[in-house]
Amino acid sequence: MKIFRAFALALLATAATAAHAGTVVCGGTVETLSFHATNTGGQLMIKLSSMNVPVYFCDPDNPFSASGSGYTVSPATCKALYATFLSAKVSGLPINNMYFDGDAVPATCGVWANWQSANVRHYLY
Repeated sequence: MKIFRAFALALLATAATAAHAGTVVCGGTVETLSFHATNTGGQLMIKLSSMNVPVYFCDPDNPFSASGSGYTVSPATCKALYATFLSAKVSGLPINNMYFDGDAVPATCGVWANWQSANVRHYLY
């Protein structure tokens, strides 16, 4: 019984300290592409028609990683993402199933908090 209790306590301690990252899948037309200057360059933001506010998704000058996502987007990948999203905006074609990952990801697309960051893991265009 003592071994079970020690195991249960260790499991609870691990769960309490683990980062809670989430994923939300959004879709729609690109309504906003924006650039926000920072002291190290700047970050790009996107808002799809299913989202309430734009979110940071990459940095064209530096590696970018949203807290809790577990991976980094390179500047070269950022520029390719931006080019794809700009094409989608100009064409008016929807981006389907864009997967956003990170600690700041909400449960649904329409309730993002202002100035949040998320990594784009996957999308269909």
